[in-house]
Amino acid sequence: MASQSAGTYKKREQTNHVIGELLDERAQVWNLYCSAAGMEPYQPNKTIEDLVKEFCQLSVDYISLGHFGLYQRILEGNERRKSVADVAEKLYPEIAKATEAVLSFNDKYQTLTPAKILNQLSGDLSLVGEQLATRIELEDQLIETMTS
Repeated sequence: MASQSAGTYKKREQTNHVIGELLDERAQVWNLYCSAAGMEPYQPNKTIEDLVKEFCQLSVDYISLGHFGLYQRILEGNERRKSVADVAEKLYPEIAKATEAVLSFNDKYQTLTPAKILNQLSGDLSLVGEQLATRIELEDQLIETMTS
């Protein structure tokens, strides 16, 4: 019984570590998004091209960490807490939509051109920002369930 408790504690400790990393990356992604979208000029030394490139790289890292660090374990049925599995099952379809939006944005903006920046970037940033905001809200619900 004691080894089972130790194993559970270690798993929870690992989960809490992944959640901490996810929240840190998420904050960085949101700050870059705000800078790229022109909402917060925190990065005056960077061009829009640099901001978008950095946003794309970090957002994919963030999405991957969430998927492989948290969601995959739950989706594979390795989460023993029913409340967490139930919340994840309810929220995951919308989280997946947000994931697709971020990955599509990343694919589209791997190569930036002046025409893309002028004609499409603003609208695409708006759409991906909405999806990120939705994902953040949903993740917060899941994280709250996981940590309570």
